[in-house]
Amino acid sequence: MSEKETRESGGSPEASGVTASYIQELIRRKEEIEAQIKANYDVLESKGIGMNEPLVDCEGYPRADVDLYQVRTARHNIVCLQNDHKAVMKQVEEALHQLHARDKEKQARDLAEAHREAMSHGLGQSQDLSPAQAFAIVNSISPGSPASIAGLQVDDKIVEFGSVNTQNFQSLQNIGTVVQHSEGKPLNVTVIRRGEKYQLRLVPTRWAGKGLLGCNIIPLQR
Repeated sequence: MSEKETRESGGSPEASGVTASYIQELIRRKEEIEAQIKANYDVLESKGIGMNEPLVDCEGYPRADVDLYQVRTARHNIVCLQNDHKAVMKQVEEALHQLHARDKEKQARDLAEAHREAMSHGLGQSQDLSPAQAFAIVNSISPGSPASIAGLQVDDKIVEFGSVNTQNFQSLQNIGTVVQHSEGKPLNVTVIRRGEKYQLRLVPTRWAGKGLLGCNIIPLQR
């Protein structure tokens, strides 16, 4: 799949506006490409050869112990598919950024509208807006994990996790999606701890344990 084919089959997010279904389609394509890459690696593995071993013997003649056509085809496919994978991942990242930016703009408009409404009822500019509400809580953390390194603690109540907040949180899958597409990138996490608000920077990373965070998060009943 070329970048041109990706654009033609999926449409332009700039022209049509990024939607959750558009992002899901990109993720589906990404998974298809990953499956194809694995299938081609399986072909190489079945021949007992990788991407870099020479296909000629010590005298410079084509090796007789491998199917040269199959190996060359698989290697070529892997290189092309890896380029396609990189292009789709870039589209996923850009689409997520656009979707999150649009959500933040909407939140800002809603907040401004709420403030104007409060002012129209004579509440005055000095009155504090309602504090942000937590939507999830940390109930376990593994020592040495990315979550532990970031400073998360058990019983921290999560107010904001990257682009996920009380307004747009629906399920833990929201957090999982952000984590999956933010591996190696810092996420801003806001928590309430013993009545105080803390801003943390959490970098989802592969480590010795399971997952990219090393903590367990459960939703709060609302």
